[in-house]
Amino acid sequence: MNPPTPDDSTTGLGAPLEAPLQPRRRRTLLQRWRGAWRRWSLWTALVSLVVAMLATLVWLAGRYEESQVQSQLERDAADAVADIRVSLSRTLQNLQALHANDPGELAWEVGAADLVRNHRELIRIEWRDAAMRVRDHQQSPYRPLAWDRRLRESSQSDAAIACANARRLSSPAYSSSYFQPHGDGLGSEMMDLCLPLTSGGKLTGFVVATFSLREILLNLVAPNLTRRQEASFIEPDGTRLAVLGAARKGSRMFTSQHLLDMPGSTLVLRMDTWHAAPSLFPNVLTALVTAMSIALVTVMAVLVRDNRRRLRAERELADALAFRKAMEDSLVTGLRARDLEGRITYVNPAFCAMVGFSAAELLGQSVTAPYWPPELVDEYRERQAVRLSGGEVPPREGFESVFMRKDGTRFPVLIIEAPLINAQGQHTGWMSAFLDISEQRRIEELSRASQERLQATARLATVGEMASLLSHELNQPLAAISSYATGSINLLEPASSTAPAAPYAAGTGTATGSTESPGTPPSADDVEGVRMALTQIARQAERAGKVIKSVHDFVRRRDQARESLPAQQLLDAILPLVSLQARKLRVRVQTHVEPGLPLVLCDRTMVEQVLLNLARNAMQAMDHPDIHQRVLDISVLKTATGQRAGWIKFTVTDLGTGIDSDVAAKLFTPFYTTRSEGMGLGLSMCRTVIEQHGGFLGFAANEPRGTVFTFTLPVASPPAQSP
Repeated sequence: MNPPTPDDSTTGLGAPLEAPLQPRRRRTLLQRWRGAWRRWSLWTALVSLVVAMLATLVWLAGRYEESQVQSQLERDAADAVADIRVSLSRTLQNLQALHANDPGELAWEVGAADLVRNHRELIRIEWRDAAMRVRDHQQSPYRPLAWDRRLRESSQSDAAIACANARRLSSPAYSSSYFQPHGDGLGSEMMDLCLPLTSGGKLTGFVVATFSLREILLNLVAPNLTRRQEASFIEPDGTRLAVLGAARKGSRMFTSQHLLDMPGSTLVLRMDTWHAAPSLFPNVLTALVTAMSIALVTVMAVLVRDNRRRLRAERELADALAFRKAMEDSLVTGLRARDLEGRITYVNPAFCAMVGFSAAELLGQSVTAPYWPPELVDEYRERQAVRLSGGEVPPREGFESVFMRKDGTRFPVLIIEAPLINAQGQHTGWMSAFLDISEQRRIEELSRASQERLQATARLATVGEMASLLSHELNQPLAAISSYATGSINLLEPASSTAPAAPYAAGTGTATGSTESPGTPPSADDVEGVRMALTQIARQAERAGKVIKSVHDFVRRRDQARESLPAQQLLDAILPLVSLQARKLRVRVQTHVEPGLPLVLCDRTMVEQVLLNLARNAMQAMDHPDIHQRVLDISVLKTATGQRAGWIKFTVTDLGTGIDSDVAAKLFTPFYTTRSEGMGLGLSMCRTVIEQHGGFLGFAANEPRGTVFTFTLPVASPPAQSP
């Protein structure tokens, strides 16, 4: 059963970690909700207050305008009633003056005619006796009507009732309104005024004046009416008797009613006016306050929008800071910021853990950093001074350095620096990223050691495969040395020897009989033969030594050190070993080195192994009964085109059977081989060696047959000029 991990949320360690987070998260949400509610409640209250104030102001302005319109209508109605009373009083006085000094009928007719002509509201004036019989009458010339005298003199007529009231009151009296038809089929409302006539305290007759209610409105009220007003006489129950004015409609109608109280009768004067919707700006003060309210609402809307943007920016900034903090805490790369004076202004937790110092111990340091090794302080100060002066731009790929932890241990770091540019585009300092490459160096060392062991194993395997060739190659010089040594001994033995030896003929390897007599010293020819034999012994020993040295140099371990050397020297080092296998397989080896080539910068032992492996593979590819022309060509020349123009190119060409397409796809795969005795590491190791030198190893088909392997190596110095 696996132990619980920190990511478990239901079992193991997950429950104790998750449990404290729930109340904390709940408290955080509750606090955020309370803060948001408090903030938005204040804004809501302010908005509601402003809206209520503006609505109240508009409502009060509308009510004020309505009251103004209603008050004006009330004044107009009151003025109209007063004008009607005054006009009726004057008409009454004129009627009383008509009977002053007992005028005759002719004089009465003249006065009455003049009166109805000047007062158009008068339709008819009658002079009646005490018995209500009509003595004389005068009718308005503007509206002649056909009157039924019998009905007019009836005791039930409105005039008779008015006169009865006048007699009882001993003063003028008005009748109720009545409808009087016209000759054209229409009619109008009329009202009679009865004025009793007395002489010496005795009733002598009546004056009856008939008024048209519409003409009263037309002549006494109309001059003061506006186009939006309508005047009418109505009865107490609301029945309209006469109407004057255009019937106009509006969104609001205002009405005013005033009593026209007359002796014997009462009329109601009603005035209506139609008005549009109340204006929002009935006066300057209201307009000013409304404008200020609108401005306040606008400012409040701007503030709300600005507050929302500010809150959103604050949330985004807080989220960005939290994200940055989480990202910085999760980094394994150390970060350090310095200003233009070299003071450390920021370090992340990874950098503090890397050097073993806390942020408080590092911030503000400028002259000497506590993580600098004492023996390198002067060098680092000089480098920092150059960097801060701007005289040197740090390489983009970074540079390596050595730091010291708080406990004194040293460790290598890779430093990548970039300038700090603020929002205004000004250079404010430097930001540095640090990578602890201690583990990388350890892995590289292990990889290098493993590669060396692998290469040594491959070399030993190659030597093991060539052991039979080496024994054959060493057997010839050793046999020659033995023969020359035996011949020299025979020549140097005294003549009295019981077992004379045949002297060795130089260059023949056979012994001949001696003509010297026993006991005689060696002759000059014998001495010369011994000298020749010793020379041949030295030459054969040197030959064997070269073979053994080639094997020894190929097998022994060496430090990986690149050196500059001619390409011909690389070929000379492997040719003895290549020739061993070439003689066995009957392969002709030919080499070609372009003259004037520059020196090659490489690890000699590793490149020699590459050449040897490629040459041996080429010779093995030609080890086939059907191949009679077996030529191995090794050429060295300078590349002229491509990305590696100017490098040194090595080519190994054979005339073998070539490489199939399915084999070519896996040719450089480790442990892949087409030979039963092979290990499959040769070509893989060759490509690794060449790529470590920055070169390229590849192959192509050779025409008319065979394969060409090519690899490149860098030069150690500029190409030499051809003479």
